[in-house]
Amino acid sequence: MAKIRSLEAESGSQRTCIVTRTKGEPETMIRFVLGPDAAVVPDLKRKLPGRGVWVTASAERVAEAVKRQAFSRGFKTKVCVSEGLADEIEALLTKDCLQALSLANKAGLVITGLTKVERALADHPVAGLIQATDGGADGERKLRAALNQRPGGEPATPRLKLFSSSQLDLALGRTNVIHAALIEGPAAAGFLRRCRKLALYRTRAAKPHDRPGASAQELADIDDHRTDLDGIGGN
Repeated sequence: MAKIRSLEAESGSQRTCIVTRTKGEPETMIRFVLGPDAAVVPDLKRKLPGRGVWVTASAERVAEAVKRQAFSRGFKTKVCVSEGLADEIEALLTKDCLQALSLANKAGLVITGLTKVERALADHPVAGLIQATDGGADGERKLRAALNQRPGGEPATPRLKLFSSSQLDLALGRTNVIHAALIEGPAAAGFLRRCRKLALYRTRAAKPHDRPGASAQELADIDDHRTDLDGIGGN
């Protein structure tokens, strides 16, 4: 009976963070299960079997859960948890984003190079702009100007600055990628969903009266996009 109640509780529309005790939608949280030897395992796609506990999707909150031994209390047993769990999850989320970008590229939805990206803004339905974190300010200014000149008064296009040029190089199989345009399509939408969760995870926890993640420029840019990105995660 206890097991049935546990499954019923986890199938509801909201989850409770074991750190803050606040409730939230599954898409704004990270699920954890126990693996072999009682090791705490992040279940980013929310598909692993077993009872799960939930933490707000923030590196700050995950680190706090480790420090306060919240996982042992949540699972009601002694657990083995990595002290670097917060960084390990960020690496997994980043890898997931870059794999999605690679798929979008294979689908022909990624254009690279400043000049080509400027042309794409005029000629294609662009779902988002990708700019390397180590790129120069001059190129960014040019793209902002190109965005402001788009015809038809289209809504703001998200500008993503989440990855280094070396990370973009590996994902796209090219060299010296600083600027890229993401053409609209299912693979592009999947990439943006994953980017939204990564941006949210990197954002410092907001104060109670703030919208979660409101201070993150990356997240704000993504939220400006006309596509509904509230459904985070999935395939």
